[in-house]
Amino acid sequence: MVPQRSPFAPRRLLAASLALLCALALAACGKDEPAPSGAAVTLGSQNDVPKPAPAAVSEEDILKGTYWPPAKLDGGVARISCEYDYPRFGDGDKLESLDFFSLVDAMSPCQARGVVRVRYQGKIGAGFTALAQRVAAMAARMEIPTRILDIDSSGGHVEEALRAGDSIAESGWAIWVREESVCHSACVLVLAAGDTRSIEGKVGIHRLMRDRSTATSRAELSRELRAINQQVRDYLERNGVATAVSDLMMTVANRDLRILTPDELKQYGLDGTNAAQDDLDRIRLARKCGDDFVRRRESFRRAFDAQCMGTGKSFESMPECAEQLQAKFGFPDKTCPGDSPADLYARDLPPPLLDEVAAAEGGEGKDADAKSADGKPAKSDKAEKSAK
Repeated sequence: MVPQRSPFAPRRLLAASLALLCALALAACGKDEPAPSGAAVTLGSQNDVPKPAPAAVSEEDILKGTYWPPAKLDGGVARISCEYDYPRFGDGDKLESLDFFSLVDAMSPCQARGVVRVRYQGKIGAGFTALAQRVAAMAARMEIPTRILDIDSSGGHVEEALRAGDSIAESGWAIWVREESVCHSACVLVLAAGDTRSIEGKVGIHRLMRDRSTATSRAELSRELRAINQQVRDYLERNGVATAVSDLMMTVANRDLRILTPDELKQYGLDGTNAAQDDLDRIRLARKCGDDFVRRRESFRRAFDAQCMGTGKSFESMPECAEQLQAKFGFPDKTCPGDSPADLYARDLPPPLLDEVAAAEGGEGKDADAKSADGKPAKSDKAEKSAK
């Protein structure tokens, strides 16, 4: 018996064939369809590996070159000096520009001294941040180890104070607020960053305020300030300053000012040696020079803060005070002669300065006017050693 074929079989076969042909046609056509707008399109060889976007160049790396982007010191006046003794030698020459070669010209005389002092009078802003970064970068190139920021500022932008302060903290600055100078508001954040802080003038604080606040209530104002307040607290903490300073700021209206007393400056960690930097130095020196060296150095630091940096002490006397004091604690040390406390925190005045002072005063300097039997000037011990 012959099996009967279904009358619908050819139709099913035809339908299946048509479906297969349509699928193949659509697949072929799909190759020519444009890619979705969100898909990545690669031109050229498919074997090429995509190159990552170049990383942003940091400010530190930029300043290692000779082309420095334009920057303007428009919020104040800066002067460059190579001397500690400002009553005798003044504040130095005015810095007219922040470009590379202007800094080279201004700071080259400081190489022999090993000291650069920046006298800054004005507001804390982008220009001040550029000044601090660029002087530090040039001092590093010229191997000028002692950097002093001699500041007189009523404040400015908090964000720039934090930026400048972080740069100062990483580049080894001593900060002075000398007699008749002030350091108010945002300047206090800059003061916090110094390795050492010497204060004769007035340091004052008040509430922070955004330049373009949109707050219409206390709650909105609080929300606006919460983020910047946290940044300030973190900043103070990493610089060895009590975060209570931030809390105290919030209690003083922006139009008012609270002058901190000498006891408060010490209590909050704003005067004398920076505690955070001192801890870091101690860790590094313990690895290099041993625990006994560190113990004697810490004893020296306490004596130095009390005797050489106390209120009423003149800044220009600090190097001599440090030199005399360190001998009591066994410095310079034979194990680490290059790490004596006087070298780290208050460099000795170079011999040429002693000669100039003696000549200017017409007096008999310790070495300048010492005469030998034949009437010729006698070299000092330091000069003889350097000549050898």
